[in-house]
Amino acid sequence: MLDNIQSNEILDRLPAHLQQYIKPQNYDDYSPINQAVWRYVMRKNVDYLSKVAHDSYLEGLKKTGISIDSIPNMYGMNRILEEIGWAAVAVDGFIPPAAFMEFQAYNVLVIASDIRQLEHIEYTPAPDIIHEGAGHAPIIANPEYAEYLRRFGEIGCKAISSSHDYEVYEAIRELSILKEAEDTPKEKIEAVEKRVDDLQNADVKPSEMAQIRNLHWWTVEYGLIGTPEEPKIYGAGLLSSIGESKSCMTDAVKKFPYTIEAAKKEFDITKPQPQLFVTPDFAHLSLVLEEFANKMALRRGGLEGIQKLIDSKNLGTVEFSTGIQVSGNFSNVIEHEGKPIYIQTKGKTALSYREKELVGHGISTHPEGFGSPIGTLKGINLAIEDMSPRDLRAYAIYEGEKVSLEFEGGVKVEGEIITGTRNLQGKIIIISFRNCTVTHNDEILFQPEWGRYDMAVGKEIISAFAGPADHESFDLITHTPSTTTIKSKKTPEREELESLYKSVRNIRNGENTKFSLNAAFDIVKKHHPKDWLLSVEIYELATENDQKLAEEVKNRLLEIKKDRPEVVHLIDDGIEMTESKMVTP
Repeated sequence: MLDNIQSNEILDRLPAHLQQYIKPQNYDDYSPINQAVWRYVMRKNVDYLSKVAHDSYLEGLKKTGISIDSIPNMYGMNRILEEIGWAAVAVDGFIPPAAFMEFQAYNVLVIASDIRQLEHIEYTPAPDIIHEGAGHAPIIANPEYAEYLRRFGEIGCKAISSSHDYEVYEAIRELSILKEAEDTPKEKIEAVEKRVDDLQNADVKPSEMAQIRNLHWWTVEYGLIGTPEEPKIYGAGLLSSIGESKSCMTDAVKKFPYTIEAAKKEFDITKPQPQLFVTPDFAHLSLVLEEFANKMALRRGGLEGIQKLIDSKNLGTVEFSTGIQVSGNFSNVIEHEGKPIYIQTKGKTALSYREKELVGHGISTHPEGFGSPIGTLKGINLAIEDMSPRDLRAYAIYEGEKVSLEFEGGVKVEGEIITGTRNLQGKIIIISFRNCTVTHNDEILFQPEWGRYDMAVGKEIISAFAGPADHESFDLITHTPSTTTIKSKKTPEREELESLYKSVRNIRNGENTKFSLNAAFDIVKKHHPKDWLLSVEIYELATENDQKLAEEVKNRLLEIKKDRPEVVHLIDDGIEMTESKMVTP
């Protein structure tokens, strides 16, 4: 897929399991109406946001090469983003949160390449290129914020999800697609809305991913910076919404100081937000992120971390104190006095060290699962990992010896030692046995006829996180979304309207066109009476050299306002932008 986009060294580092989400931008698919929607939103945003957005926004627009007049092309964006150490890829709508965050960890901006319909020009629940390109991209030109985004991705992609999280993701993805699509039956939207509400209101303990996703929403997407009394906008959701960027600055939207408590605050992606959080500066965002990370299984490990992986029913990894990492679907943990003393996986499992699969310990070696004790030997103060070669010999932990190792908590490993595997520091991390039996009290955990027994060595579990330690260990090219974005229908009426938009765009660009502004206005007035944006575009051009036409168009816009009260403010804003430009010296 990378062959279809302007690459750079950042994109070249992307692993295959992330590349599966990338799709071509297909720039020629953007219609003239799409281009007009982009231009209107950007003109309005730059005009308004110059007053209320963080200084990094306008500076970032220049640095990232994002134009007001045209939808950004991924080729051009990647060429410019490379200069600030980032890249961009196109995707189809929402992708799973863990993948989204992992892209960030690689300094890659994920851009939903579709663009909102004219009918949803102020706000769309579906991610689109206005939100991603005009919202996220400019702010990452700020180095401090860009590092926060990268670090968030690095930590966030390790957060442990639940099966409930995936149901919520699928439901929200479907709802955003249906709401953005044309002519979706009301009852169909209401049915999915109910499913989303039921899922979001379910009495389920929020997972790590659910909580860190909340932090992402209230900062990266809907963040304010400064003070609750005098905030500025930096969140992409606000920067890309000409409606919500205004309403959020009113007293109707409550503002709270940003703290780790924001992780507990849920959000509804399909509606304007009733409250927002304000960070004093970008450095504070990183402080809260680290505070949250300190509570994650990624840094705490232990029994709680293993249990989170079991409950997630997803691929995950635990790391022993020696550094050996076990990746698989965790199915069971035996505990003693509040500590894990034995772990088990079910199905394909791989062993790694420092995120690199150990030779001879991939899923072909452990296709049915893996189990290992954790902790110290009973009656011996010295842990196996801390034993010197002399200590190991003294306790008969030596090649060719038949041993019976009883661990604190009652796990017993009996068999003949084949060999041991050491890490770079010389510590034993795996001991392999033949003719081995592993028991816990009366329960048999492993028996000789199952083959060689590989025992991971470690006195404790220091980390537990989502996903494999080494992504090359597993086939992760499995993404098949249950829903895809729905394209606009091409009717003869729509095609005629688009040709008019194209003609007016060509006139603005100084290109030859067989249409004049007067002809375009006559046709849109007669055959497309509900359309307002093209008249705004014609009015802007007419004010430059045809005052009579400008007056006619303005009168027509005033008539549309009477028939379509829902677009009154949009028309007013369009007229205001043009007329303010006329009086600007």
